[in-house]
Amino acid sequence: MKHIISILLENEPGALSRVVGLFSARGYNIETLTVAPTEDKSLSRMTIITTGSDDVIEQITKHLNRLIEVVKVVDLTESPCIERELMLIKVRATGKEREEMKRMADIFRGRVIDVTERTYTIELTGDAVKLDAFIDALDRAAILETVRTGSSGIARGERVLRV
Repeated sequence: MKHIISILLENEPGALSRVVGLFSARGYNIETLTVAPTEDKSLSRMTIITTGSDDVIEQITKHLNRLIEVVKVVDLTESPCIERELMLIKVRATGKEREEMKRMADIFRGRVIDVTERTYTIELTGDAVKLDAFIDALDRAAILETVRTGSSGIARGERVLRV
C-alpha cells in the first residue's frame, strides 16, 4: 500500500542524507521525495512516498523518530489528506497538433507556460494518477521531455504538523 510520510526535521547539512541513508540501509524504496524549508527557517518539511505493509511503515516511522534531526513524523495516509504533484511536460505542437495539445491541456486543467513554433510546455498539478492519465492520453511520439516534482502532502482539516 502507498503511504505519504511527512517529516519535520532540522534544516541542517546532512539531514536529508541521513533520512535517505536510513531507507537504503534497510532496503526500503522511496518512490518520491520532496523537501523544502518551512515558514520556520530552522525546519524543513520532507514528504516521502513509499510502499509497504502497515508493519513496514511502522518500522520506518520508528527508525525515522530515532534520527537526531527529525522533529516529528506523520503518516498522512492514516487520515484524509491532500496530495499534489507538479509536472512540466514539453510536447511537439506543429500544425494540427497545436490545437489538440491546447485542448488536452485544458481538459486536464493544465496551463501552457511556454510556446515556440514547434513546442508547447505545459504545467499540470494534481495527484500522480491525474498526471499519468495526461501522459497516457498523449501520443508518446509527441512527448519531448517530462519533469515531475514528486508528491507533497498535507492533512485535511484542522490537523497540522508542527513542533
